[in-house]
Amino acid sequence: MPLAVDGRTYYRTAEVCTMVGIGKNTLFRWIREGLPLDAEHRDRRGWRLFTRGEVDRLRAEVNRVQRVSRRSTGRTSA
Repeated sequence: MPLAVDGRTYYRTAEVCTMVGIGKNTLFRWIREGLPLDAEHRDRRGWRLFTRGEVDRLRAEVNRVQRVSRRSTGRTSA
């Protein structure tokens, strides 16, 4: 369930992973490797919170990786 803080909507890590179709380990690895996600906001427990824009950027990265993967394996999209 998204959180509203100061009039902005934020999503927790598990929600973001479900929304874009990746696992938490993949998300954290991409963040460590420098994927440009600010994730500067944290909840009171210190857990990362993501904006809609960050979710959209992450979704674009997932789509890019899937396209590259399909090309390298010779598969085409249906």
